[in-house]
Amino acid sequence: MTDDDQPPRKGRLRALLPDISPWRSSRDFRLLWLAGLVTSFGSFLSLVALPLQIKELTGSAFAVGAIGAVELVPLIVFGLYGGALADAVDRRKVILLTEAGLGLMAVVLLVNSLLPDPMLWPLYVVAAVASALTGLQRPAIDAVVARIVPHDQITAAAALNALRWQVSAVAGPSLAGVIVAYLGLPLAYGLNILTFVVSVLLSLRLTAAPPAHDAEKPSLRAIAEGAVYAWRRKELLGTYVVDMAAMFFAFPTAIYPFLVDDLDAPWALGLLYAAMPAGSMVVSATSGWTSRVHRHGRMVALGAAVWGLAMAAAGQMSNIWLVLLCVAVAGAGDMVSGLFRSTMWNQTIPDELRGRLAGIELLSYTVGPQLGQVRVGTMAGLTGVRTAIWSGGLACVASVGLLVLTLPRLMAYDARTDDHALRMRAARAEQAERAEVAS
Repeated sequence: MTDDDQPPRKGRLRALLPDISPWRSSRDFRLLWLAGLVTSFGSFLSLVALPLQIKELTGSAFAVGAIGAVELVPLIVFGLYGGALADAVDRRKVILLTEAGLGLMAVVLLVNSLLPDPMLWPLYVVAAVASALTGLQRPAIDAVVARIVPHDQITAAAALNALRWQVSAVAGPSLAGVIVAYLGLPLAYGLNILTFVVSVLLSLRLTAAPPAHDAEKPSLRAIAEGAVYAWRRKELLGTYVVDMAAMFFAFPTAIYPFLVDDLDAPWALGLLYAAMPAGSMVVSATSGWTSRVHRHGRMVALGAAVWGLAMAAAGQMSNIWLVLLCVAVAGAGDMVSGLFRSTMWNQTIPDELRGRLAGIELLSYTVGPQLGQVRVGTMAGLTGVRTAIWSGGLACVASVGLLVLTLPRLMAYDARTDDHALRMRAARAEQAERAEVAS
């Protein structure tokens, strides 16, 4: 190796590493990122503990899968309302109040787990209330990110946010598996409470994010306005339906406790929960290339297809390590799809509609998994755990292929020429120029 070889190789390495420009340019992004890292870590502790506790209390795959059904209606109702709310009130206040509410739900889980005979019904109540609070919160968070990060750093911000989630998603379930197995459920819930306390303290330092002066109060008409906008934007509509189809057919996490029993590897439950975000993290950690991609719709479809194929393979494997590898590949595919979905949304939607469209986005990437949990839990009870997984993966691939044929606007989308992206780029440049003049 000569000295002349070094700069090009270093340049190629930098091109793969995540772009940390949003972290450097926005104090609020740093605070939001850190708060999200902490609270996500704690939430993944409960993600493992809650279904495992239901399994221990009932022994039923259907009862575990029913978590998705319980969470579905609150998520739909409050997700849509939360989108309108994010366009009408200070988004910082919404984030703070809902974060505190989620912390209270973790307290309920802890108290119930400490009872001599823990009850089943509070677990479903907490799942429903937490789903409602998430529906209120997530549109506000998504809308804030689009405001505090420069337009040309949207993809980088999405990659950094995903990396934050993935770090906690790998560490949280892995640690939760050990904690639950050796130290008990109460400690997992107790640590979750602590993470919410830290997150609230960080969120208190966020800058206020008031609505536009002419913001409309939350109403059915305001929600309908956002829905009409989404319907007219067929490329956005395509991102929603592709993701919902992929998650509905091939999201098997509800039956992970039964899958590890089927594979005679109960010790691997935490690893199984962590495998998907681990695969996603590989994509995020090498995401420098994503800013050079402009045909985002094609990448959304490609990532969803990889997700389905990998899940189909996971259902066929009888070796736990091969299952973990397949699930990790599925997570990588989902990350590619999700990264470019987020970029399309945040680079093309006007700020005055951002909250309402974020509510619709929330439904697109959470309703699918909730319904998917019901589907896989029900099918596992009828056909067996592994059949429920591999058949869902094949159905995912087939549905994505059909949607690709029927969504030409999604496949033709190009960020360099799309009218909505160009208008948003010009608007953000004008806002930055006014802010510079004012300072």
